[in-house]
Amino acid sequence: MLELNFIRENPQLVIDRLALKNFKAGEAVNRILEIDINRRETQKLLDDNLAESNNIAREVGILFKSGKQAEAQELKNRSAELKIAAKELGDRLEEIQKELNNLLVTLPNLPHPTTPPGRLPEDNPEVQREGDIPELAVDALPHWELATKYDIIDFELGVKLTGAGFPVYKGKGARLQRALINFFVDEAVKAGYIEIQPPLMVNEASGYGTGQLPDKDSQMYFVGEDKFYLIPTAEVPVTNIYRDVILKTEDFPVKNVAYSSCFRREAGSYGKDVRGLNRLHQFDKVEIVQLRHPDDSYQALEEMREHVAGLVRKLELPFRIIRLCGGDMSFTSAWTYDFEVYSTAQKRWLEVSSVSNFETFQANRMKLRFRDSNGKTRLAHTLNGSALALPRIVAALLENNQTPEGIRIPKALVPYTGFELIS
Repeated sequence: MLELNFIRENPQLVIDRLALKNFKAGEAVNRILEIDINRRETQKLLDDNLAESNNIAREVGILFKSGKQAEAQELKNRSAELKIAAKELGDRLEEIQKELNNLLVTLPNLPHPTTPPGRLPEDNPEVQREGDIPELAVDALPHWELATKYDIIDFELGVKLTGAGFPVYKGKGARLQRALINFFVDEAVKAGYIEIQPPLMVNEASGYGTGQLPDKDSQMYFVGEDKFYLIPTAEVPVTNIYRDVILKTEDFPVKNVAYSSCFRREAGSYGKDVRGLNRLHQFDKVEIVQLRHPDDSYQALEEMREHVAGLVRKLELPFRIIRLCGGDMSFTSAWTYDFEVYSTAQKRWLEVSSVSNFETFQANRMKLRFRDSNGKTRLAHTLNGSALALPRIVAALLENNQTPEGIRIPKALVPYTGFELIS
C-alpha cells in the first residue's frame, strides 16, 4: 500500500507514475486527498474534545474541593455532552478511515521511474540471454507426449482424482520433482538463505499483507468454512512472518527460502499455451524472500537475479531475462525481472521465475518496520523471487534433453535423482 503522506505530498507524481502501469489514478488520488482532509479535521475535533474533557475533569475536582458544587455540576454536564460528541466523532472517524483504506488498497505500487513503458509482454525489453538453443530431431516431442511415452507424468489420472491442472507425477517423474526441489533449496541455503517450511493456507490478514487481497481474490482458492486461502506462492506466509514486527538495522539482510506447493485458480486460462505443464492449478515452487534496508534493496535485487541465473545455468537450459514494462507488471511490484527458458519442442519461451522488488509497498500493509541508527522507525523493503518454479523447468528439461536413448539429466541434478537418463 502506498504511504498516505507520500500521496499527500506528491499527488501528481503518483498519478504520473501509475500511468506507467496503465492505471488511471487521478480520480482515486483526488478522492483520497479529500477524505484525508476530512479525516484530519475530524481527528482535530476529537483531539480538542478529549483535551477539553481532560481539563474539565481536573477543574471539577478542584471545584468540589473548594465547595463550589453548582459550578462543578455545570462542568460535569458539559463533560457528559463532550462524551456523547466524542463517541459520535470516534464513530465518524472510524468510517472515514475505513473509506480511506478501501481506496488506498486499490492503488498499485508505484513502478520504478526507469520502468519501460508498454502494455503487453511484447513490450518487455530483453536484458540478458545465455545458452545455445539445442537442435532436436524433426520428430521431437512436446513434454506432454514425452510424459506419456516414459510414463512419468499422468495428466488424465490427475483429472480423475481432482480435475484439469492437477497432474500426477510417477516413478522417475516424481523423483525428478523431488530432486529439483532439494537442489533449489540446497543452493539457496548455500547462498545464505534460512529455510522455512510454511503453512499451505493463510488467513485474510496474510493475503492482504503481501497484496494478493483484494487484488487477486478471484485467483485464489478459498476454504470458506475456515476462511483460509490456499497459498499461490510461499512468498505469502514467509513474508508475513514479519508482519507487525520492528527489526533492528543489524538484522538486515533477512533471507528466507521455502519450498511449497502452490495453488492458483488461473480463471480464464485456455488454449494451446496451457497444455501439459505450461499452466497448472497446483504446482511446486521454491521461493526466496529478502527483507532489506531501503538503501541496498536494489543491490539485493541484482544478487537475487544472479542467484536465479546460476540455477538455470547449472540446469544447462538456454534462458533470457526480460524486464517487465509498466503494463505487464504486477499490482505489488516496483521492479520485476522475468526469467524465461526456451522450450525447443514447443519453439517458444516459457516463464519460470519472477524476481521483484516491492520497496515499501508490502511493508506498509504489514507494518513491517525497522529502527534505524538514529532511533527512527522506518518501513523496510521486501523482495522475492522464484528459485525456481518447477512445471516449466521440467517441461524444458524433458523437451530439450530428449535423445533416441531417452531424456538426459543435467549433471548438477544426477546426485539428487540417482539416475542419468529417463528411458
